[in-house]
Amino acid sequence: MKINLRINGQSRQFLIEPNEYLLDVLRKNDYLSVRRGCDNTSCGVCTVLIDNKPVPSCSVLAARCENKEITTVEGIEKEVEKLAKYFGELGADQCGYCNPSMALTVYSLKLENKNANIEEVKEYLVGNLCRCTGYVAQHEAIMKYLGDES
Repeated sequence: MKINLRINGQSRQFLIEPNEYLLDVLRKNDYLSVRRGCDNTSCGVCTVLIDNKPVPSCSVLAARCENKEITTVEGIEKEVEKLAKYFGELGADQCGYCNPSMALTVYSLKLENKNANIEEVKEYLVGNLCRCTGYVAQHEAIMKYLGDES
């Protein structure tokens, strides 16, 4: 079956199987920043934005995304650069495997509530696991990013 998606602002059409997940469709079409993790929505590493809301792409059938706006980190490069700067300054970055999904989730939070306090940040990020850090430096970097007016 054919589906129409808008990915990072560009209209695309894909030939998919009815039972194919969005994660697999994106990866086989070279959107490799969308990473495979647990395949059961536990880790969040496959997160993309669907209509600006973070969603684990391993749990969404691609067919349900017809005419939806899908955003990967390539679609928010300037925001990712800002966030990466703060992650680097605060030593919040280790292996980097979760960074694309974390960046997308944080960007979505900024769209929804740029004045979020630390507790709201923690709550918003609950679906994004990082196995390398203790989250403290990440949270500090995210708070700096949210306060960045540039």
